[in-house]
Amino acid sequence: MSDLLNSLFDDARLWRGHRQLATEQTPEHTGFAALDRELGGLGWPRGALSECLLDGPGIGELHLVLPLLQRVTARRQCVFWVNPPFTPYAPALAREEVDLDQVVLVKTEHQQDLLWTLENCLRSPATGLVLAWPETLAARDIRRLQLAAEAGQSTCILFRNRREACQSSPAALRLELVPDDRLGLQVNILKRRGGWPGQGCTIAMGTRINQEMTEARTVIHGPWTG
Repeated sequence: MSDLLNSLFDDARLWRGHRQLATEQTPEHTGFAALDRELGGLGWPRGALSECLLDGPGIGELHLVLPLLQRVTARRQCVFWVNPPFTPYAPALAREEVDLDQVVLVKTEHQQDLLWTLENCLRSPATGLVLAWPETLAARDIRRLQLAAEAGQSTCILFRNRREACQSSPAALRLELVPDDRLGLQVNILKRRGGWPGQGCTIAMGTRINQEMTEARTVIHGPWTG
């Protein structure tokens, strides 16, 4: 029994309230110093799901993941956009030094197709990042995707409606995103491994990306095009 307990305690995925266990994973920093501090320096978890919960697209959620997009595509790893609400605006991403050759846009029609696509993207060794906008996910579906992320050691960010905050989720990181008209984007930490929830910070929006967000023919706040 003691051997079993010791093996569990050595697993970095097990969180004990009185101390935080270091992981062997290299952190995927968010690119925002204030948020990285609140996340204990761990950033976006690899081999796990992260959830961004928001009321609707275009509040600055792409600006939040922009540093990660830049870093992953610079490593020549694929970034899969699965069922985004609008078409990503390629010129804006290119101007922000996102390598468009590494960006793959996927549209699915049915829930089973969505889950199959996400699982295969997460398990692929070519994948560096998966961004997905599922309409609905049952807890069992999230567990299924969590296992795929662990198998592929991928970073996966699900953009879900804020009402899903009350749903139990095995995601390693859950962030609530709320627009701040004066400062940018308020990020509240609802859940994170190795720490207590309840912290938060405000992310200032970049000048260049903001200009692109408000250009004619783009959709509100985000490098989207209709």
